[in-house]
Amino acid sequence: MPLLLHDLPPLHWAIAGAGIAAITLLLLFIANTRLGISSGFEDICSLVLEQPYFRRGAVLSGRTWRLPFLVGLFLGGVLSAVLGGGWHPTWALGMFDQTVGWGPAGKLLWMFTGGLFIGFGTRLAGGCTSGHGVFGLANLELSSLVTTVSFMAGGIATTQLLYNVVLR
Repeated sequence: MPLLLHDLPPLHWAIAGAGIAAITLLLLFIANTRLGISSGFEDICSLVLEQPYFRRGAVLSGRTWRLPFLVGLFLGGVLSAVLGGGWHPTWALGMFDQTVGWGPAGKLLWMFTGGLFIGFGTRLAGGCTSGHGVFGLANLELSSLVTTVSFMAGGIATTQLLYNVVLR
């Protein structure tokens, strides 16, 4: 199945999975730490916010590897866009525009609200899908299994609600 934007062939799942496994194992064996993206958000916040939550040792000690990791994720996305035919910013949101028809301010409000829900959920669950779904499940942690199943169930329910009720 080609990619949605540029009809390029996707990376084979085994190659992508092996890459994720390699990063997870390297972090575990070299740095004795977990892979997770939501904790990187705490690192970014700790650069500009003085609240004690962002000054705890768990946040500050991870900066040495998490900040370069986040920069690499961003640069990897830019590289992927350039090699895949370029990135073209757009306000077009397909079915959302056809059904709801909000302007740019409404779309920003929709995305901001979604981001708040995602941020709240990841903090409530003690991590994100990458931390629980990749690293926690690899360690056979029951809490990560429950969390990952909850993430997936919430995503499926939200998608069904949006496609079958809101965007109908």
